[in-house]
Amino acid sequence: MEYTTILFDVRDHVATITINRPERMNGYSEPMIKDLLAAIDSARQDDDVRVLIITGTGRAFCAGGDISGAPDTRSRFHGHPMGHLLEMREGFHQLVLSLTRFDKPVIAAINGAAVAGGLTLALCCDFRIASDEARLGDTALKFGLLCDEGGAYFFPRVMGLDRALKMTMLSEVYDAKTALELGLVTEVVPHAKLMERAEELARRLAEGPPLALRTAKRMMYKQLEMTLTNALEDAALNVMITNPSEDVREGTRAFKEKRKPNFKGR
Repeated sequence: MEYTTILFDVRDHVATITINRPERMNGYSEPMIKDLLAAIDSARQDDDVRVLIITGTGRAFCAGGDISGAPDTRSRFHGHPMGHLLEMREGFHQLVLSLTRFDKPVIAAINGAAVAGGLTLALCCDFRIASDEARLGDTALKFGLLCDEGGAYFFPRVMGLDRALKMTMLSEVYDAKTALELGLVTEVVPHAKLMERAEELARRLAEGPPLALRTAKRMMYKQLEMTLTNALEDAALNVMITNPSEDVREGTRAFKEKRKPNFKGR
């Protein structure tokens, strides 16, 4: 597929999506959401892809919605009586759902500003590696807007309710070190080393057992919403998938032979 707002590359079992609207601080628009959904779906369906990286060009990871007023930012629901609801439900919300249902590991390489919806996009990822030049926060209320992209769900779960309310209500934006302390990012690295570190983590994940990695991710996210009894039952059901796999036999052989395993995902 030909993309107009992103770059998409697959190498060595790792797919990389680079948001490519630097002149708009990688603010999202309807065409960009369409491109992102298509690229994520491509990575989902490609069995050769084991890990996904999302990053941005220029000074921003994603600065939230594009509010420049440019013609290409107008939603197809503009003027509809339920336009604002439909714009979110059929737009950015689909992106959030697509990423949270993506059962392969996802790394956000946060190269710059990740604010409002851009912060939500990063929080949809499993790991968040931030440049020491990155800035993260929620600026929606500064414009009289709400954290309607999913922030009201993610922010308190990641930071705790009081810190999430403070960030949103005061429109606070944090440097990378503070974001790490608040739990918004997994680790912080020098800006020049950002992609090197993200790709190193991606390679390590890609070398792991794909079936078990995908199942473990799915289990952890599902079990956040379960009772202990239901979580244990879910685990018992999932081992029926992984334990008989060829990957388990290969992992056992490699351990006995004192070599690196070659997992195939079956």
